[in-house]
Amino acid sequence: MERIEDVVIVGAGIAGLATAVALKRVGVRALVLERSEGLRATGAALTLFPNAWLPLDALGVAHKLTPIYAPTSMGYVTNVSAGDVQKVHFRVANNGGDGQGIRTVHRKVLLESLAEELPVDSIQFSSKLAVIENEEQGGASIVAIHLEDGTTIKSKVLIGCDGVNSVVARWLGLAEPVHSGRSAVRGLAVFSQGHGFKQEVHQFVDAGKRAGFVPLNDRELYWFLTYNGDNMAGDPEQIQKQVLEKYAEKFPSSYLDVVRHADLSTLTWASLKFRQPWGIIFGKLSKGNVTVAGDAMHPMTPDLGQGGGSSLEDAMVLGRHIGNSVKNNGGLIVPGDMAKAIDDYVKERRWRAAFLVTGSYLAGWVQLGGDKWWVKFLRDGIFYKYLFGRMSGIVHKDCGKLPAMSFGDMDHSSKKD
Repeated sequence: MERIEDVVIVGAGIAGLATAVALKRVGVRALVLERSEGLRATGAALTLFPNAWLPLDALGVAHKLTPIYAPTSMGYVTNVSAGDVQKVHFRVANNGGDGQGIRTVHRKVLLESLAEELPVDSIQFSSKLAVIENEEQGGASIVAIHLEDGTTIKSKVLIGCDGVNSVVARWLGLAEPVHSGRSAVRGLAVFSQGHGFKQEVHQFVDAGKRAGFVPLNDRELYWFLTYNGDNMAGDPEQIQKQVLEKYAEKFPSSYLDVVRHADLSTLTWASLKFRQPWGIIFGKLSKGNVTVAGDAMHPMTPDLGQGGGSSLEDAMVLGRHIGNSVKNNGGLIVPGDMAKAIDDYVKERRWRAAFLVTGSYLAGWVQLGGDKWWVKFLRDGIFYKYLFGRMSGIVHKDCGKLPAMSFGDMDHSSKKD
């Protein structure tokens, strides 16, 4: 069976769904192929900084989330071995994220909020990519996407949003992501009678370990543990036991109680990978009308909280460049001009992505440092004292607006040239 589409997006994660919504806003229909049977919510929750709320606002999604999730403006960092506690105020620029601040949201709620913006038939689940080929058709280059079930889809544009182990990134020739030497456990904790915590972040640091939690609402908290090493395995119950008895046994009772209240169905362990920054700066991030976005382009460690935000930025920039191309061509997707639009997207994102990957790795290195006095000084005396509260400003970026499309442009966006 063979089908023809204007745009195919591989992966229905944050980057894939946000890109599809951005394209819809500029009059372009995209088909999203997702290998899972439904929307995936691995990671349970994520924190969104103002640079993420700007795209969400432009995509018409922010208003669904802000009434549910309160902003966080304060936090506490506890040095477990010394017992010292630092109070941190998170500073947010007045114009950042339309005043949305820093909010932690359920990953699944974010995905569902994005998916609701798309036509019902936009996402095709259980679609496993097998082979990608370039073909010439009428003097224009198109992409043939072969699925494992034998289906072939031909598309003028292919955007890989298929995560850390991206098939599209591999096809482009990008180097494989590398292990950071760190791992993370993440999950939700549920207190049926209420947890009693204020809307504040609580972090706990020790040599080679960092943990924390933040409320999502009155009953649920998002909690995590990151540590140097790569040797935790087993089912969720075993992972919870190892966190309590091996990794966080000396941590304050408040943290241990949160872990004990873990909803085991949300608990995940992952070895943290990233794409080396020079692989992003010098790597082939596009080839004609094929490119990547989100973790497929720039997998990073979670230490700056920018995995989701950077994916939303990608979606906005892609939507802007593709939208301008469509607008300038009378509502048509013209393959030659589209290649330039994708090239412009790559140029705009390359250095930004490399900066975030590098910053995330270094932030993790500082926070998970060892027992040496100078490492503790870097962590407690500089990073937490001067940088942690200013993180929002350090990573902030406004990716601009989507082009305004006339009804004529919108009506003709699906026509073939």
